[in-house]
Amino acid sequence: MTRAYTGGCACGAIRYESAAEPIMTNDCQCRQCQKDSGTGHASYLVFPRAAVEVHGEAKSFDFTGDLGTVKSRAFCPTCGTPVYMLFPQMPDIFVARAGTLDEPERYRPQAVLWTDAAQDWDRIDPSLKTFARMPPPAG
Repeated sequence: MTRAYTGGCACGAIRYESAAEPIMTNDCQCRQCQKDSGTGHASYLVFPRAAVEVHGEAKSFDFTGDLGTVKSRAFCPTCGTPVYMLFPQMPDIFVARAGTLDEPERYRPQAVLWTDAAQDWDRIDPSLKTFARMPPPAG
């Protein structure tokens, strides 16, 4: 990797830095991501948790996804920006929101998840791999 991935909230109270490349990048069209983003999908970079440093204190909102996975969505208590997600059942990953990157142009989605919940008006790149729901775990 040539340089770290850095990002944070709109007001600068929450900052993160990853010393590693993303494990995966994806757009998610599930209903929860639509509600969280206020549009048709949310975009994410998945990093190894051990490679990420977070500065600042985020508030979080926990909920259970359609497949039973608990998700902890972290946001800035000052400006309200959703910044990252943690999964208690998967403590080794850190999921950053692509729009929070200092250099958002570095985001390149590899796949689109939850296309079963997609809105007709939310157009995706037809060359991307798609999954009707969550893809099976790698391995």
